[in-house]
Amino acid sequence: MGEFEKALEKYAKYVIQQARTNLTKGKKNYSKKLYNSLSYKVSKKGVLFPMEQYGLFQDEGVKGKDPSKVSPNAKIKGQQAPNSQYKFGSGTSKGTFKQFTALMAEYAQKKNIRFRDAEGKYSKGGFKSVGYIIASNIYNRGLRPTMFFTKPFEKGLDKFSDEIVLGFIDDNLKLE
Repeated sequence: MGEFEKALEKYAKYVIQQARTNLTKGKKNYSKKLYNSLSYKVSKKGVLFPMEQYGLFQDEGVKGKDPSKVSPNAKIKGQQAPNSQYKFGSGTSKGTFKQFTALMAEYAQKKNIRFRDAEGKYSKGGFKSVGYIIASNIYNRGLRPTMFFTKPFEKGLDKFSDEIVLGFIDDNLKLE
């Protein structure tokens, strides 16, 4: 492995470690699926960072379909990711709203999120109702960007750019 690849390796390890830390600190590490999927591949051409596809949505955020449909009692109103290239309801996703609702119901059950009646007892609506409300809220408002990957990617470039360039020059001088 040449100096260029060694420098890229250090950079990539830094990015992955920081991105995983950001997921954990940002409480976005619910199933550990995204956390565990973060990896890198270094070659003479550069470095790739494969991850679960929804990692892109978590990082950049997703525009909501229709923020005006959010409950008038909601604390946060409006579009969560107005500048995102991704949008709910664009028809490019493979999942359906029904599948998304089921996932949110599962999330509500694992996190024990339930409705209570006026007496403080759990109501009979169940996790499906909570899942539907969470799903419709996210679908309409969108997902706020976390920048869990973008920030360490850019910070790592600042931190390791000199080492990467010197490694590239060093390797090319050895070829002469």
